[in-house]
Amino acid sequence: MSAILELNNLKKYYATQKAVDDISFSIEQGSIFGLLGPNGAGKTTLLRMITGIFYPDSGEIKLDGRTFDPLNDIIKIGYMPEERGLYKKMKIGEQAMYLAQLKGLSRAEAMHKIKYWFKKLEMESWWNKKVEDLSKGMSQKLQFVTTILHEPKLIILDEPFSGLDPLNANLIKEEIFALAKNGSTVIFSTHRMEQVEEICDHIVLVNLGKKILDGTVHGIKQQFKENKFSIRLSDVSGNLSSPAFNVVKVNDHELILQINQGYKSNDILNHFLQTSCTIESFNEILPTLNEIFISQVEGTHATARAFQKLDN
Repeated sequence: MSAILELNNLKKYYATQKAVDDISFSIEQGSIFGLLGPNGAGKTTLLRMITGIFYPDSGEIKLDGRTFDPLNDIIKIGYMPEERGLYKKMKIGEQAMYLAQLKGLSRAEAMHKIKYWFKKLEMESWWNKKVEDLSKGMSQKLQFVTTILHEPKLIILDEPFSGLDPLNANLIKEEIFALAKNGSTVIFSTHRMEQVEEICDHIVLVNLGKKILDGTVHGIKQQFKENKFSIRLSDVSGNLSSPAFNVVKVNDHELILQINQGYKSNDILNHFLQTSCTIESFNEILPTLNEIFISQVEGTHATARAFQKLDN
């Protein structure tokens, strides 16, 4: 697939702070892309440059194969910020109509699409409610609808599940999958790593203004694996000694093993197949994105502190 968004050597500095420091990556059309990083990492500045709110100090943004033109291209983007961007005193139906027309829809088109989405997300009875009367979860559903009404090519969702109960979170998640399947590209920004593992196919991790990880979720987990395996046996009293592995932990009938260099997972299985116990399950243990996130962010902070000491 072709890239719908390309960032090439983007830089954005505030006084002495390097908010975005020479970041490059691309996003394929139809993908669900995770933009990750701790607070202050540079995510918000990146999103504001992608949406044309900020201009980069240097570097290039390409949207749909062409140099990004904020004034003309913003119509191709739907942005749902983490902070609520709604008018509290307006009625919900009026607000959805107003925002849809700002995105270029005629009144008739807007009404058709609003009714479709309000019915789909069970919001029909909200039409005459005011935004200030909504719960946070209800506001999130409204913001999601107003973000996608004009069918943008690029959808940016910043913490879209905030305030949603599990039922509504699953409803929005299924709509995100459907949008991507129909050709929209989604940038998903969140601090919830379990949501990223479930939803995203590709991620970029930024910290201190720099890109520190870029790849598929599967590829990154493979990159940081520690060659550990979990095996559950009917009996763990037999021979646990083998040159193929070290026993890291024994928990009831489950063993956590670390394979030694030069051996393969089949060597573990072959060892236990030669015993009298029954193998009930065998799985490779991959690190979670949360574990990778913490280790990489802590590592970059430690490196930054070391360089700071050298400068001093």
